[in-house]
Parts: sequence; C-alpha cells; structure tokens
Amino acid sequence: MNALEVSKKMETDAIKFYTEAAKKTRYAAGRKMFETIVDDEKRHLEMISQLIQGMNITIKDVSPMKNVKTVFETMQGEMMKTLAASKDEMEAFKIAMAMEKEGEKFYQKSLDEAKTDKEKALFKRLIEEERQHYDIFANTYAHLADTGNWFLWEERGIVEGG
Repeated sequence: MNALEVSKKMETDAIKFYTEAAKKTRYAAGRKMFETIVDDEKRHLEMISQLIQGMNITIKDVSPMKNVKTVFETMQGEMMKTLAASKDEMEAFKIAMAMEKEGEKFYQKSLDEAKTDKEKALFKRLIEEERQHYDIFANTYAHLADTGNWFLWEERGIVEGG
C-alpha cells in the first residue's frame, strides 16, 4: 500500500471516529467542532482521491482554525455555561489529539518521500491542517478540563484589561 492509499484509509478512519465522537458529545460547541473537523477530513479524502485518480487536485483555501473560531463565536453563550465533560468525551479529545499528531508524522514522512510536486503540495497542506486540528482539539480539551483558567489565558480579558 503506498502513501496515498494509506492516507485515504487514515482520512476515512478519521471521518468515522469524529462522526461518532460528535454524536456522543453532549457539549454543543464540542459537538459542532467535531462536525467541522469531519468536513475537513472529507475534503482531505477528496483531494487524495483526486491525486490517486490522476486528476489535478483542487486544494481549497480552507482554514480549519478560522472555521472553528466561527463555530465558537456563534456559540459563545453556550460556551459560558459550565458543563462537566464526561470521561468519554475527554477521552475522545485525547484520542483526537493523538490521531492528529500521528497523521502529521505520517504526512511529514510521506512528504519526505514524495516524488511529484502534486504529492508534495498535498502533503504540505495536510501537515498544516493536521497541526491546526491538533491545536483545536488541545484547546477544546483545555477548555473542558479547566474552563476558568482557559478563559483567563485564552481570552486574556483580565490580563489585558479587555
């Protein structure tokens, strides 16, 4: 199995996992975040499939961080509610972070071994988005684990006087 076929399997597995995680997450903003990441993974799968089929890949200019920020901005009131995440939800975020780190490592190795410019462009893009996904999950995990400190450090309202 070559790197593109493995990539396709990884993205398919990620879609399944994040879809299930979204269904099981009680925290509305967290659920919406998982759903947004599912859309990213579907887009990754589409780009990989295009390359496998020998088509010109269309790398859409999408920013996972910007998309999730929009989700959280629209759900700000919901985020202010204190909600104890279940152990399963917290575990889902830990697994998601590990998956994204492993994905980044795999795509970096694939980039190093890529033969064509199209493959290199695709793997560079996937590396960038895996990093952003990791940051999104890590931030959400921190928020759910300790909401008070998360708002202090992430929103910086008290520190910066805002």
